[in-house]
Amino acid sequence: MDQILNYIDGKHFEPVAGKYLENINPAEGKTYGMLPDSDAEDVKLAVKAASAAFASWSAMPLSKRSAILLAIADLIDRDLDKLALAESMDQGKPLKLAKAVDIPRASANMRFYATASMHTSSESHFMEGEAINYTTRTAIGVAGCISPWNLPLYLFTWKIAPALAAGCTVVAKPSELTPMTAYLFSKLCIEAGLPAGVLNIVHGLGGKVGQAIVEHPEVRAISFTGGTVTGKTIAATAAPMFKKLSLELGGKNPNLIFADCDFEQAVSTSINSSFSNQGEICLCGSRILVERSLYQKFVDEFVKRTKELTVGDPLDEKTRVGALVSEGHMNKVLSYIDLAKKEGGKILCGGKRVVLSGRCATGYFVEPTVVVGLDQSCRTNQEEIFGPVVTIMPFDTEEEAISYANSNAYGLSATLWTENLKRAHRVAHQIKSGIIWVNCWLLRDLRTPFGGMKQSGIGREGGWEALRFFTEAKNVCIKL
Repeated sequence: MDQILNYIDGKHFEPVAGKYLENINPAEGKTYGMLPDSDAEDVKLAVKAASAAFASWSAMPLSKRSAILLAIADLIDRDLDKLALAESMDQGKPLKLAKAVDIPRASANMRFYATASMHTSSESHFMEGEAINYTTRTAIGVAGCISPWNLPLYLFTWKIAPALAAGCTVVAKPSELTPMTAYLFSKLCIEAGLPAGVLNIVHGLGGKVGQAIVEHPEVRAISFTGGTVTGKTIAATAAPMFKKLSLELGGKNPNLIFADCDFEQAVSTSINSSFSNQGEICLCGSRILVERSLYQKFVDEFVKRTKELTVGDPLDEKTRVGALVSEGHMNKVLSYIDLAKKEGGKILCGGKRVVLSGRCATGYFVEPTVVVGLDQSCRTNQEEIFGPVVTIMPFDTEEEAISYANSNAYGLSATLWTENLKRAHRVAHQIKSGIIWVNCWLLRDLRTPFGGMKQSGIGREGGWEALRFFTEAKNVCIKL
């Protein structure tokens, strides 16, 4: 049994109350470790350590802070295989995917912000004959970073890297469903020489640990990625305390396929955007909208390729679809497939739990599922499922496609497939989503802003947006 510990003030500690939670390998459906069932007392210790470390960390020369973050990135690269295996065992994703995407992106996050912090600049405004104004940005203080279970180390570092680079100290909570790589990361921080108290990691349940972080008066900013319902709770707590908030929440993303698309690219990429990481990515295109003249051809080919996807042991090189993160989440996904049937949907492929043989016989696997025949307004098309389930619907006009794309409460991302450049610009401008991909998916430049509209969240991560979020602007006006 692997035992995970909290990381507070540069050392590893058991939870104050001495209680632990089971850590389950979703591919096996079995407990393989324990993690702290921490509470507000552990958070208090973490915030105290972060507050004590803030003055020296924020005053440290940028070049030195940058060097420490780069050293952590080097250690992530060194331990790629170890971290990828831990991610696969913890989350259920194919090991191949963790090696190719999750762990390299974690390293890239650290490198990007380690170097970006060296190239920030301040504004100045000259009032002719009167005064000169200049603007400084200083670290906000202790930041709370709460990350999700779907891309554990990838999104954990996406939050803490800009916070640390900006000069903040951090109290972080990884998901209780996928805590292992954050724990291994804390060991790398010690090895890299990150000063004690600069980063503190408290493991446990959201209602206890996450809420305690949000409620603590010395935590001045909250960066959260997760469900919209939880985001509303965080906002209700933090807003009256006037904390800065960055909330990256749910998505129900449209994938618009026009008849003039590159058909092969549209189909192959749409398979990835539907079922990568078992559909457990907030950016997955779960609503596929196809121009009617291409509809049947696309459906036939998409279903054919979906049936060819291998659902299996995440450690097998041939596996394309691994295990869902937990039994509870698997049951939620299966309940939505039942709902789709009740709403009049036709299941063209998938729709059932997969029972494997061998070590994964009791794992949480679901077939990639394709549903047609549903109305745009039904719950299946309005609510986030977050699993390997997609719906495909036809549209007749560009205006209709845009209307369907904007028809629900979310607005995180959208994908467009067309060879018509004018249409691409026109449609992209009218879709209410924070990220629009044209003839591609999940192509990310870390310099660009990331985030959603409507109930997909508030604020933006990525690039200078993240560094600005973790800092406060101050204008200095000097009379000439």
